[in-house]
Amino acid sequence: KETNRRFAKMALRRTMRHALLSVALSATLLLSSSWISVTEAKKHKRIKAGRIHEAHEPVHIVVNKVGPFNNPTETYRYYSLPFCKSHATEDEELEHMVNEVDDEEAGGASSIEHADHRMRKEGAERHHQRLGESIMGDRRETSPYEITFGDAVDWRLLCSVTLGEEELTSFKDAIHQSFFFEMFVEDLPMWGYIGDIADEDYIIGEVEGSKTFLFSHLHFRIGINDGKIVSASVSTDSKRKVDITDVTKPTSVKFSYSVEFEEDDLPWRKRFSRYTDSGFVPRVFEIHWLSIINAFVLVLLLTAFLIVILMRVLKNDFARYMDIDEETMEEEESGWKLIHGDVFRFPVHNTLFASAIGTGTHLITATMIILILALTGFLSTTVRGSLLSGSVVTYCLTSCVSGYVSTRLYLQMNGKNWVRCALLTASLFPVPVAIVFMWVNSVALAKRSTSALPFGTLFTISCLYCLLCFPLTVFGAIAAKNYAKKDFDAPTRTTKVQREIPSEIPFYHSRFFQMCVAGFLPFSAIYIELHYIFASMWGHQIYTLFGILFFAFILIVIVTGFNTVALLYFQLAREDHRWWWPVFINGGMTGIFIYAYSFYFYFHRTGMSGILQGSFYFGYMAIVSFAIFLMLGSVAFHFSLAFVRYIYGRIKCD
Repeated sequence: KETNRRFAKMALRRTMRHALLSVALSATLLLSSSWISVTEAKKHKRIKAGRIHEAHEPVHIVVNKVGPFNNPTETYRYYSLPFCKSHATEDEELEHMVNEVDDEEAGGASSIEHADHRMRKEGAERHHQRLGESIMGDRRETSPYEITFGDAVDWRLLCSVTLGEEELTSFKDAIHQSFFFEMFVEDLPMWGYIGDIADEDYIIGEVEGSKTFLFSHLHFRIGINDGKIVSASVSTDSKRKVDITDVTKPTSVKFSYSVEFEEDDLPWRKRFSRYTDSGFVPRVFEIHWLSIINAFVLVLLLTAFLIVILMRVLKNDFARYMDIDEETMEEEESGWKLIHGDVFRFPVHNTLFASAIGTGTHLITATMIILILALTGFLSTTVRGSLLSGSVVTYCLTSCVSGYVSTRLYLQMNGKNWVRCALLTASLFPVPVAIVFMWVNSVALAKRSTSALPFGTLFTISCLYCLLCFPLTVFGAIAAKNYAKKDFDAPTRTTKVQREIPSEIPFYHSRFFQMCVAGFLPFSAIYIELHYIFASMWGHQIYTLFGILFFAFILIVIVTGFNTVALLYFQLAREDHRWWWPVFINGGMTGIFIYAYSFYFYFHRTGMSGILQGSFYFGYMAIVSFAIFLMLGSVAFHFSLAFVRYIYGRIKCD
């Protein structure tokens, strides 16, 4: 008792020290937040979507970023290329209007009428952004386009510039890398290419006689319904392009634009449905129902087969073990009943094991909540970055789950230093994420990419972890220490001497073979949906099939549980009682299969290349695979523990 009191006092002191450190850190963060609010006060306010516009009211075009089409993560500021940052003056417009607009294309009255409503605008001024938008690499800035609601423009000069060798080279390199740009009208994105190439060799690239053209004219098409903007798109004019093949010769470029407003019967709440038919973004995924049904039936049959076989074998085992008399019990004992005195012997490295189970349970809880919120509409999947920011906040709010589950299991396994278990739980997943992030963020900073998170976003995420995630994890651990049941309640007694494990086993009972089988079956259940998820995460696809995703998630959880239980039975039948870590690893092998599949997807299903895109892709896919490893490993453990308790609670043991 005195020893327990001493440990309790030590734990209390450590907890108080961590609490004081958290208070001091929060005070520092609050002071820093006031500084950030001052520095960000100069940013433009967000443009509210869905407002009813009056006639001739300004419509703001917000520019975001540019980047190679094949490398979606490799993005840069829109004004990293020498686009116009200010609008042409009225005198400059009138000077160029006669040369650029003829009577057949447009009348001068349209442009002059528009000039009556002109408002001086400057570009390259930053906008406020949400957390999810900053994580996605958005860097929204103002543009000099002067557009008013309901006023069509047939042609208008944006600016007239003479590009030197440096500017021409930057444009030409961007065009040869298939750069695209992204703009917004309210919250509706628009995409387009910067230029085009003619007569270029597919393998060699630029050859003699090939031409590089810069698109100098943009046409905005805006759909309106009851005064609200419900659709927006931008297109380039192939007739208005400038030859910039020779970068050594200064080239005069007249950037211009036109605007078209049209009545659209699309309801405002369904405004994002139009993007499934966008010419720039690939069409939304066609659900291959036959393939999905085939995968489901295959998994269902295999799982049913395992359950039936396992139940028949267990029924025979129970009948054999329950019917033998005491005289023949000793010589008849074999198989999994023989190790009843060792099967509940706790695993080595129990602190790490308990932390892994708690973290996996936390992740699967957060994933279920996010999918349910997305399905019910509480988490809007059309709002840019909402899924990412919602995932971060949900992970932090559910952190008490990991602290409670890990500490309770650790105490049930006769652990003494529960504070160390809580600290390991709080860092088991965030620390690898931070390590990968530091690497990819450093690469992005070196490349001056918008994928590098700004200081304000880093500060916000740090606050969420230090002031919400970590304290809730500790709170869950304290709740488990004081209120959770600390007795493991094993149905059989554990012997003092550990039984020797047979060393000669057939190859199909080896640990490596079982790991491969354990990962393959759940992976086959989600293989088809995995392609769509990858195309959405690392491409320009818009993922909307959250019902199918939820179904696939439930399917993989069930398949992982039953598959691991079947493999566990074969392990116990060969008298191997060290099942704790093997069960966890077998369950998590699907994460390893997914990471292996990511290599195939990168090299054979995409055109991604470069150290920046490769670092983001393989770094964050390692994090996603690690999260799946922890989630399914914890699922496998909970299924297996219930199975082991059930079978050993039904037999007679000395």
